[in-house]
Amino acid sequence: MSKGIFTMPYPSNEPVNSYAPGTIERENLLNKYKEMYNQKPIHVPLYIGGEEIETDNKLKMSPPHDHKHTLGHFSVGTKEHVSKAIDTALAAREQWSNMPWEHRATIFLKAADLLAGPYRDEMNAATMLGQSKNVFQAEIDASCELIDFLRFNVAYVQQIYDEQPESADGILNRLEYRPLEGFVFAITPFNFTAIAANLCAAPAMMGNVVVWKPAESQMYSAQVIMKLFKEAGVPDGVINMVVADGPEAGEVVFNHKDFAGLHFTGSTGVFKHLWKTIGNNIDKYRTYPRIVGETGGKDFIVAHPSSDPLQVAAGISRGAFEFQGQKCSAASRAYLPSNLADQIISRVKEDIASFKMGTTEDPSNFINAVISEVSFDKIASYIDFVKEQNDAEIVAGGGYDKSKGYFIEPTVVKTSNPKFRTMCEEIFGPVITIYVYDENEFESTLDLVDSTSDYALTGAIYSTDRYAIVSAMKKLENAAGNFYINDKPTGAVVGQQPFGGARGSGTNDKAGSYLNLIRWVSPRTIKEALVPATDYRYPFLG
Repeated sequence: MSKGIFTMPYPSNEPVNSYAPGTIERENLLNKYKEMYNQKPIHVPLYIGGEEIETDNKLKMSPPHDHKHTLGHFSVGTKEHVSKAIDTALAAREQWSNMPWEHRATIFLKAADLLAGPYRDEMNAATMLGQSKNVFQAEIDASCELIDFLRFNVAYVQQIYDEQPESADGILNRLEYRPLEGFVFAITPFNFTAIAANLCAAPAMMGNVVVWKPAESQMYSAQVIMKLFKEAGVPDGVINMVVADGPEAGEVVFNHKDFAGLHFTGSTGVFKHLWKTIGNNIDKYRTYPRIVGETGGKDFIVAHPSSDPLQVAAGISRGAFEFQGQKCSAASRAYLPSNLADQIISRVKEDIASFKMGTTEDPSNFINAVISEVSFDKIASYIDFVKEQNDAEIVAGGGYDKSKGYFIEPTVVKTSNPKFRTMCEEIFGPVITIYVYDENEFESTLDLVDSTSDYALTGAIYSTDRYAIVSAMKKLENAAGNFYINDKPTGAVVGQQPFGGARGSGTNDKAGSYLNLIRWVSPRTIKEALVPATDYRYPFLG
């Protein structure tokens, strides 16, 4: 039993290493990359309780930028493994949920310190190799953002527990934040190592147990996450990692009476399907499951006629093409005023011409490969579609080649049709579509931005006119959960810009804030009468 009121250290954001030429961090990371690239192929097991399980069904892991090279293999489980993971999690639940919160918090603070130190190069190199992120994109994701998630979430845990009710004379009121009654199922994406870890760690911090299904294209860094958690002291059974066929895993999870919550990042279509499945099975559950999801975006940049063309161009070049546009927040549609459009497009074309594209081993490569052949083929099909249309044209890029790696040139499409297919549909690749509007029709263009997409994740307004900024903020109030003024619509920082969107982009439960963590508890109000009544009669009866 805890004896004391404990205050955890309040965090600050992890400093981002520059990896500039000549720095020691650059040398160390590239050496680690080469070591992991050249090492004997590894095997990533299933992690269920204290067991590391190898199955007969194994899939190959290769760098997306060098897909003929074998990094190793990972085991794929069955329905039986999913059932075992659930049973193991539930067996660990009582002891974990009863652990004093400051001890749970300390484990994850230790994980943050381990990642900031001895695990940093390994986590970054695994992300560079397995997900084709360059040194800087790996640093801000796999290390800095994950460290921030772990440290800031501990502060948010304390903030939540500190929120207590008032008590009237003769009464003592308390609010207890219980873990959910059951297990949480975490389904995570390939594109952010930090998101994968946080979708497991956030519920676990609140005393929950987790069954984690990572993306098959993120398995290399997923193993490092499990190693990190284990060394930090996360007890066996609290977070269980199982790779299995989606429908098979879902059949077990979503029919289990103790299913208590879904923590999801992925496609809108999958999320809607899972929500429907949960709804259809609602009578099977002990409690109403918590459903938390972030699902994607069709994120916009709107330039006002007063905006600075160079600032807008930089926002497009970074916002659309960093990590090959494979961010839920990536800019994928832009609305440029007629008085500035040519200048902006010209500068973006200059930027693209200066981009180097290649493997992540060379830090001078700004552009790397997209994640998989499936993704490559999908993005290439959009580019081919544009080439066949007469109301759109490719003004930069448009090439692709998958002979060695899944490389797609950063591509700029210009259309005369504001509802052109690539203005509306999420592509999840290095493609942005530009629509040029009449500079005198800014207000009506804002209405167009708001009505074009079913998503509402991120968006940006560039302007030096404060009235225009205020107008855009109001008209686009529901069009983006994260709204940027004179900045690209990517790069949310934990503790600074809690992340999430509404409409087709998810439940907007804001990862990187107390708003997400509060979803993983079920409060219990406790009222204690200090001097209990001894007579039923009230004064008004006299």
